[in-house]
Amino acid sequence: MQTFISICTGWLVLTVLVWGSRHVQLLLARRKMAPLTDGMFASDVGTLPTVSFIVAGKDEAENIENCLTSMLAQDYPSLEVIAANDRSADATGPIMDRIAAGSNRLTVIHVKELAAGWLGKNNAMRTAVERAKGDWFCFTDADCTQVSKRSLRIAMNYALQEKLDFLSVLPAHDAQSFWEAVVQPACSGIMMIWFNPMKVNNPKSRAAYANGAFMLMSRACYHAIGRHEAVKAEFNEDMHMARLAKEKGLRLRVMSNEGLYTVRMYGSLKATWAGWSRIFFGCFGTLRRLVLAMTVVVMVSLMPWIALGAFGVSTLVAAEPENLRNPLFAAAAACLAQLTVMWRFYALNHTPAWYGTLYPLGAVVGLGALINAVRRLRNRATITWRGTTYAAAVATPVARRSS
Repeated sequence: MQTFISICTGWLVLTVLVWGSRHVQLLLARRKMAPLTDGMFASDVGTLPTVSFIVAGKDEAENIENCLTSMLAQDYPSLEVIAANDRSADATGPIMDRIAAGSNRLTVIHVKELAAGWLGKNNAMRTAVERAKGDWFCFTDADCTQVSKRSLRIAMNYALQEKLDFLSVLPAHDAQSFWEAVVQPACSGIMMIWFNPMKVNNPKSRAAYANGAFMLMSRACYHAIGRHEAVKAEFNEDMHMARLAKEKGLRLRVMSNEGLYTVRMYGSLKATWAGWSRIFFGCFGTLRRLVLAMTVVVMVSLMPWIALGAFGVSTLVAAEPENLRNPLFAAAAACLAQLTVMWRFYALNHTPAWYGTLYPLGAVVGLGALINAVRRLRNRATITWRGTTYAAAVATPVARRSS
């Protein structure tokens, strides 16, 4: 029994150190990756290239108007907006057409059929790019709203200043419900552990990551990575485009934003569960990586709370409670270290910091999504997304760490 207690104490102390290192990582990320903000670049760093802002929407009647109107309001001088209506059964197409009738900056394409071997979004984006005239492409999602009229100008100036080929600006989450506020940062945290932005921004690292909510890349970069044809069957095409860019030796960078744009990914717990299951399935791609991610969530995020409860109760009923004080204190320290990290992380995700107290609940949902992704992988199940059912073939793993 004493050996078991000693092992538990050692593991809990190690967990405290793990969460302590997360504090250091957050500090370094804040210093080295200051977010892009509305106040940057009072003057342009050079001649701004032409940009094609591209979005695809399937049954996005609730979001598409805010998306398009905020894109059309950009103060970028040489801009065209291309919107692809991907076989929508709702009012997405008519809304696009109505907005286009009042703007010569917007071109609307209605995709009637899904090409064989393609996923819907990738096929729609490919179709839109064929009409694009810009020297650079900026891909976004229909649930994104540009809060600033300067978001594209700021991103483009930053890309030119840093001589980048591919810039992904991470979204600020617009969490309008309890479950969104609890789960979105928790699942984002699972992703950030494996796809550390500082490693992604290191050209010497194989780590690759991008978020499809805002991907700015040169036309040359787009062709060098094989265009959408190279990712036509990938559910997380953004991640795989980033992987291909790194493999080609192109300059990739991810940056956070404050006050540029927001995204509301999922409006319900059911949608959140399905969405993150798909994301984890597409990004981790192998049983080994999914199981490893599950193990980390259980051992580092959830077990400290189980240990705190177990040792707390045991201390009350044990004949010699002093033998349990060390693991109890270690469990309490691990839980406190976790909460202080997540308070900061939730705040960085533009969610009230106090929701970080509920991180264990978000971690449970994230663990469930990981388990669901494993189920799909092992059963080769189908995935239904946006009204279309696809065969869930084994995804291509995305590089996550330098080797």
